[in-house]
Amino acid sequence: MGFYDDSGFSPDCSIGYLVRRTHQLGSAQLESIFANEGLTAMQWQALAAIWYGRGNTAAELARDLGHDKGAMTRLVDAMELQGWITRERTAGDRRCVNLALTSTGEAVALRCKQEVLARWNDWLADWDPPEVATMIGLLQKLRDTLAKKAA
Repeated sequence: MGFYDDSGFSPDCSIGYLVRRTHQLGSAQLESIFANEGLTAMQWQALAAIWYGRGNTAAELARDLGHDKGAMTRLVDAMELQGWITRERTAGDRRCVNLALTSTGEAVALRCKQEVLARWNDWLADWDPPEVATMIGLLQKLRDTLAKKAA
């Protein structure tokens, strides 16, 4: 028998609801950090994904961030206009365009990262480090389970 049943289910025990609501609340409170740098939350996510090697093409970023490919291309256009990233066609396949952070993009990403870490540390100040580590581990496990089921 599964974990959930009709008698014990409510939003307050729904993993989907709790993850979504946590994301909404956190994103709203992080928005001012990005606005101070002239970015949107999605631009920050794309800069961070490039920085951490999670994607170096618009298609890879779209997959990693769960964003529409056309919208991602427009986002990349805007980030290039800001001078945060560069585009370079690959030698082997001229259709493939690699993205890289510029020094300006790296500086913006670093400033945002420092502010985001400070905000998360403030939110988690009352948590014990093992609780945080457990939460991260469980979310990684859930992510991996969902990714396997999607494949």
